[in-house]
Amino acid sequence: MNDISIFFALIGGVLSFFSPCVFPLLPAYITHLTGGKIENAKMQVNRTKLYSRSIGFIIGFSLVFIALGASASFIGQILMDYRVLVMQLAGLLIIIFGLQMAGLLNFKFFMKEKRIQAEYPSKNIFGSVLLGMAFASGWSPCVGLALSSILLLASSSDTLGQGVFLLGAYSLGMAVPFFIITIVISYSLKTMRKINKYLSKLAFLNGIIMVGLGFLVLSGQLQKISAWLSAYSLFSL
Repeated sequence: MNDISIFFALIGGVLSFFSPCVFPLLPAYITHLTGGKIENAKMQVNRTKLYSRSIGFIIGFSLVFIALGASASFIGQILMDYRVLVMQLAGLLIIIFGLQMAGLLNFKFFMKEKRIQAEYPSKNIFGSVLLGMAFASGWSPCVGLALSSILLLASSSDTLGQGVFLLGAYSLGMAVPFFIITIVISYSLKTMRKINKYLSKLAFLNGIIMVGLGFLVLSGQLQKISAWLSAYSLFSL
């Protein structure tokens, strides 16, 4: 597995969390996870529940994302004889998805939501895992575009394990800020209001990064850069 692919997957996960489709909904997810409520611009939650159920939620969406990565890699292995074509098609689609995320394209069918809503608060960590799986299974549009880009990258990977590792990195990219920001805003929502101001800029940045990734995959430069980095690492040892 090359470092540059992992970097793109990790950054894609971080920026997916800070997307306009996910980040503003964080207080609702937290209250749903813990059974807490918001009063006077402050969250009233049980912090023990918050920590354990946030971890459960992270496990839930990570399981689904990694399973999707394994599936994409498996399909890619079946189409190994058409590897160059798969990579070119993946690169082209990643570029289109990136332009959509950056707001430079406006294909409405990309923005259709398939969001699964849970009607009742989770009562234990198992319920939180299920809620995380529901979130991952019914992602909102901007997460879907970033995730699809990483899945396309996974489909062009050399092995099944590499695809799983890529989506593991993507999940980690979402998990770390989710856990940190969840704890921070449970004390004060002011931080969330400040971050909200920059969400459109982060979405644009996410799109530009994905466009860059798409061009690297389409041109075959991603593999060349990865090979160069691997050779440099061996030489530096």
